[in-house]
Formats: sequence, structure tokens, C-alpha cells
Amino acid sequence: MSPQTGLSMQGISHHFGKMRVVDDVSLNIAPGELVCLLGPSGCGKTTTLRIAAGLEAPDAGTVSLNGAVVSGNGIHLPPERRHVGFLFQDYALFPHLRVLGNVEFGIDSLRPADRHARAMEMLEQVGMADYAGSWPHQLSGGQQQRVALARALAPSPALMLLDEPFSGLDKRLRDLVRDETLQVLKRNKVATLMVTHDPEEAMFMADRVAVMRQGQVMQFDRPEVLYNSPADPFVAAFFGEVNQWHARPQGGMIRSPLGDFACSHDGECDVLARPEAVRMESDGAIVARVLTARPLGPVSLLHLLVADPNGGNLEIRARLACRSLPAEGEIIRLAVDPTQVFVYPRA
Repeated sequence: MSPQTGLSMQGISHHFGKMRVVDDVSLNIAPGELVCLLGPSGCGKTTTLRIAAGLEAPDAGTVSLNGAVVSGNGIHLPPERRHVGFLFQDYALFPHLRVLGNVEFGIDSLRPADRHARAMEMLEQVGMADYAGSWPHQLSGGQQQRVALARALAPSPALMLLDEPFSGLDKRLRDLVRDETLQVLKRNKVATLMVTHDPEEAMFMADRVAVMRQGQVMQFDRPEVLYNSPADPFVAAFFGEVNQWHARPQGGMIRSPLGDFACSHDGECDVLARPEAVRMESDGAIVARVLTARPLGPVSLLHLLVADPNGGNLEIRARLACRSLPAEGEIIRLAVDPTQVFVYPRA
């Protein structure tokens, strides 16, 4: 690795007792890039973050920061020697220090005047300069998060680590604060590794997302690739609810309630269709009966009954952008976006 290449984790594995919680994980994060570890609870994402931080030593593999090995090959630098910034759900501001003192705390190697200037610069970046003299208990949760971000970035770390930093905020404030946080991280061009279980948050924040399951990275790519070309049913379903059923190809085609789709697999397959793949069209080829219809703001959620060409009927869910809701029991016609229908060999 050349200098200033950010974080590199290669072949990382880790056990707790006999349980392998991280299984051969490899990823690279360039300066200025934000990578999210995304997955359900217990998938190994937080342990991977702790290994990057130096809070855990991997059983196998290497961790490098800006070209220097910090874990592996007989080396394990503790967190305080890695030049890493942390931002967690618990902001852990020092209650006995004012806002300015909290931000100055991590840059005590500078002269007092330079330390003050750097702390005020970071508070300015996060919109908290006017609160420099306030105590942490006088701040809202969103304000405390901004101060914690300023404190973490003040020493100009080589790597920022974020562990569910917005989960303690209400939705409206969370959307605002994570947007502001992303802009500050990008402005400072710091390599960032973030843990989240929220697919929407990962897609909003990340340049690339590593979807984890049972300690392994199932797919590592840009958010739009994960959403539009998921590697397997787990990844497809993790980015939102899906309609799913089983089918057997005939002559290279799958016959499904939402139409016929090409299939290169032999044997039984899993077919997944996103609810937003369906749209109402007066001349659509699919006939459906409305079971329920509920408005959700910009879209409406419909539960529909459609005929299964293999026999019987199936209930599906559709998310539609429609100004007026169809009535329960109404017969409607549908068209399908085939790019949001995925066919996989059944495991």
C-alpha cells in the first residue's frame, strides 16, 4: 500500500470461544470514502469495527492504516496509537468540561492558542461555535452529537469509526444530523467506517456498503448496485420487504404471478419482487383484486390478490405512487418493472 491509502482490512477472522464471529472479511477504505457495515444484530459488524479500532485483536488477517500494519504479523497497536476518531450512540461528552473544553481535550499536543483555534474551527464546521461556553447537559441530543463529531475530528484522525451514532435521535432530527455529519466528514476527507442495521441509512451515508451475515461479507459494492443487482436473496430482502415465492423453470423461463422471466438456473428457484416493482396501468397484463390500501405519505401500500399461473392465488404487496386509493375489492390492472424482479437458484 502507498501512503495515505486509508484503511485496509485483509482476511480478518475472529472468534469468541468456539464461535467465529468474523469470517475472512476484507475491505479497503480510501481517504474521504465512507463505508458502511450493514447487517442484522449478531452478524459481526460491530466486532469488525472494534478490530479496526484496536479494541479487539484479530485471530487472523491484517489491519493497515495509511500503509502501516497496526494489527497482524505479530503487531497490535492499541487504539490510542492508531490516530482514530470515534463517534458512538453514547456521545460520552465529559460533563465537567464545557463544549470548548470537550473539543480541546483530544488536541492537547498543540499550543494553547492553536488548540483553541482548532477547536473553534471544528465547532464552526458543525454549527456549534455559539455554544462553546455551554455545558453538555444544556444541549439537546442532536447538539451533543455535533460536539462529539467536532471532538473526534479535531485531531485530524486517519480513520473515523461510527457505531450506530444516530440511533438515539428521533427520525426528523436523525435525518438532519446524519446529513450534516456526512457533509463534515466529506469536507475533512477522512476515511470512515460506519456500523448500522438500517438499510436506508447505509444507502444515504455510504459510498460503498458491505452487507454482512454470520460473520461474512455477502456483497460489498455501491448502494445502487446492491439495490439493483443483489447477489442473493438475503441481500435483496435486506434492502426492503419483498414478495417471494418458489418456482421451477420451464424452457428457460419462470412463470410467476407477476409475469414470465428468463431463468438460466436448473431446478427450483426463489423469485423475489420488490413492492415498488408493481405499478397500476389501465392496460396492464396482470389483473389483481385489492385486499387493503393504506396511504403512507408519498406512496401507498396495497395488499393485492393475483392469480398464480401454477395454480391458485397469491397475495402480494405493492407500493404505489397514486393520488387516489383504489377501493377494497376493486379490480385493477398492473404492469411490472422486470429490473426489480430477481431469480436465484434455491439454496
